[in-house]
Amino acid sequence: MSTPRTVQQLFDLSGRTALITGGSRGLGLQMAHALGEAGARVLVSSRKAADLEEAVSRLKYAGIDASFIAADAGAPDDIGRLATEAHARLGQIDILVNNAGATWGAPAQDHPLEAWDKVMNLNVRGYFLLSQAVARLSMIPRQQGRIINVASIAGLGGNPPFMQTIAYNSSKGAVVNFTRALACEWGHLGIRVNAIAPGFFPSKMTAGLLQAAGEAQIAKGAPLLRLGDDEDLKGATVLLASDAGKHITGQILPVDGGVSAAIGA
Repeated sequence: MSTPRTVQQLFDLSGRTALITGGSRGLGLQMAHALGEAGARVLVSSRKAADLEEAVSRLKYAGIDASFIAADAGAPDDIGRLATEAHARLGQIDILVNNAGATWGAPAQDHPLEAWDKVMNLNVRGYFLLSQAVARLSMIPRQQGRIINVASIAGLGGNPPFMQTIAYNSSKGAVVNFTRALACEWGHLGIRVNAIAPGFFPSKMTAGLLQAAGEAQIAKGAPLLRLGDDEDLKGATVLLASDAGKHITGQILPVDGGVSAAIGA
């Protein structure tokens, strides 16, 4: 019988590789830092090379082996190129974080079709296509892999009246069941698929809403009376990416200060 590993060994990602979409800022960059700090080589992607250069500089300053590929995670051709180039550069892709996303605010009765398609294509179709490409190239042949999808507590229920984000909520609800279905289908291939469902975190995407509704007011809606910060996704990310979570798949982990518990989502 082998000797059980220590907690530190279970969380260690040394020798692993990770691809993070939407990794140039916000939650994606925080998750890249977490994986890199745990020992993984990370490759971040987003549409703008200048933003990625800045992100990689910050990661390298923290002692992390980091690089980038500029790509549009909502465009099928770019998704295929991203998977192929990342696999070639890293040698293998052990961990995929599907984080790139978009939102759109409009009353449901007036929501533009083009905006609906933009949100759905990036937030749902892009996750599927990149997961499929990475699995084919790197995970299925080796019978191992970790996929972390970034959902949202917006995908667990409806919104307060001041939030009019029907496409975003619908897309994140789809990510929740996409995660469960993919975990069930690919579990026998050694691929674990889980999702993190963040609550309110200050970011470029939430800046307008936080300004309009007030950070303090939104924080009052959480049992912990606070918004997420630059550390709050790190532990969950490493848990789901590492052997510490090797018996966890198909799960949705809210990181939301207790909001989902309070509303019964």
